Amino acid sequence: MDVLIIEDEDAAVRRLAKLIQEIDPDMQVIATLDSIESALIWFEENPMPELLFLDIHLADGSSFELFQHLSITKPIIFTTAYDQYAIQAFKVNAIDYLLKPIKKNELQEALSKYKNLEKKQIIDYQALAKAVNREEYSKRFLIRFGQQIKVIEMQDAAYFYTLEKITFLVSKEGKRYPMDHSLDRLEEMADPKQFFRINRQFIINIHAIKEMYAYSKSRIKIELEPACDLETIVSTERSPLFKKWLTGE
Repeated sequence: MDVLIIEDEDAAVRRLAKLIQEIDPDMQVIATLDSIESALIWFEENPMPELLFLDIHLADGSSFELFQHLSITKPIIFTTAYDQYAIQAFKVNAIDYLLKPIKKNELQEALSKYKNLEKKQIIDYQALAKAVNREEYSKRFLIRFGQQIKVIEMQDAAYFYTLEKITFLVSKEGKRYPMDHSLDRLEEMADPKQFFRINRQFIINIHAIKEMYAYSKSRIKIELEPACDLETIVSTERSPLFKKWLTGE
């Protein structure tokens, strides 16, 4: 039985592969991938494996982006280090959800559930992603600065960025607010149709893009509105996905 692991933490990959082998030696991990980009390339050149293990949060974005570009027809067991996701949506769609670090008994239960699935059962992963997104995308933030508390709608955020280990929200009016959330967490909370993480430092609203310019190494330089003093360049590995995001793919 062919198994594909998509996970960006080496230690988690080694542990998962070891546990799979211990539980069922007939399961063979045929490949391990660490990003959305590498997964898209892999699926272009290889047939669909019988079972996938998919980390929800990868280094270059949410793994739900894969469902916008691929028709995945085989069962997936999702893994994550976070427990904020819409677990009920996974249950309704007959998909397992494992919290890292993965425990052997929980993995064994997930594999048993997989083996008991009806062979003809088709799982709509796009519907799953929409169900999770509906519950998980934040609509507003509670911002504290000094003695003041302010509520800001997610749609009113022009972009988020980190500087000296502090995360900031910049509103469409150009006001800057410090935030408690990390950029990784904000990426999970934001609607991917409206927001995109262009590099390790920035998440931008599509409506905050004023101008775009071709840059070296196939990268794209962005001029934001409101203006930003920091350089905003789409990283090389994110550029292909960024172009698809711009066109709504």
